[in-house]
Amino acid sequence: MSSQLNVDTIVDKAGSGGTNVKIGNTSTYVSDGGSATQNTVQALAKTWIQFNGTGTIATQDSFGVGSLTDNNTGNYSIGFANNMANNDYANAGIGNTAGMSSEAVTTAALNALTFNSSGSNNDVTIVSAIIHGDLA
Repeated sequence: MSSQLNVDTIVDKAGSGGTNVKIGNTSTYVSDGGSATQNTVQALAKTWIQFNGTGTIATQDSFGVGSLTDNNTGNYSIGFANNMANNDYANAGIGNTAGMSSEAVTTAALNALTFNSSGSNNDVTIVSAIIHGDLA
C-alpha cells in the first residue's frame, strides 16, 4: 500500500520555513519523463565557485568553498568547506582563456590551472569550477 502527501510548503517543527528539513542519503527523485530515478544527494554539486583570477583574486559567488588562494600565475587552490570522502570526485572548470586543468587533487582542495593558447599558465578574469562526489 502506498500513500501520497500533497502540500504547498514543508516547514520544520518550529515553523521557521524549512531551514532544518533534511532528506536521507537514499532519497530519490523521478526524471521529467518519469521513467528514471536518481539519488538526490548524489546528484547535487558539493562545491562550486566563480572568481576573478587577475590581480587580487576575488570570489564572485560560491558554495561549499572554505578558501581561495592565488599560488602563482594561473595557479589557484580552491579549499573545500567540507572535505570530500576521497580524491576520486569529478571536477570541471573553465576559464575565459584557452584552457583550464586541475592537479594536486586532495580531499580538502583542488588545484586549478588556467593557461593561454600557447600552453603557458595565464591569469584570467573569470574562472569557474564545480565539484561532484561524496562528502566525508
